[in-house]
Amino acid sequence: MIKCVCIDADNRPSKIPQHKWLEKDKEYTLAFSMTVLPQKQLAFQVQEIDLDDSCSPYTWFLANRFSFKKEDLAKLIEFIKECNHITFSVKELMKETKVDEREPNTIEKD
Repeated sequence: MIKCVCIDADNRPSKIPQHKWLEKDKEYTLAFSMTVLPQKQLAFQVQEIDLDDSCSPYTWFLANRFSFKKEDLAKLIEFIKECNHITFSVKELMKETKVDEREPNTIEKD
């Protein structure tokens, strides 16, 4: 478990309710890491907050909102590497998702 402290809780998007937003100086536990687009910046999900579909497109907190203890930096680097190099076999992927078998011309476009 890697703990971090929120150092920047400013500029909450209006789409995210206050109870699903970070609190400055509060400690959180990292759940996952990835590089988000279009910013191309490192971002985290934390165990204490579920940014679900109601918050879409916001599902990550940028890493620059957090601080880490110096002694945790080596673990943090490994965590980021592990999260960003996940691979699935097709078999494993099919356990987690479904295939859309509709013909391409029958799929409605938004």
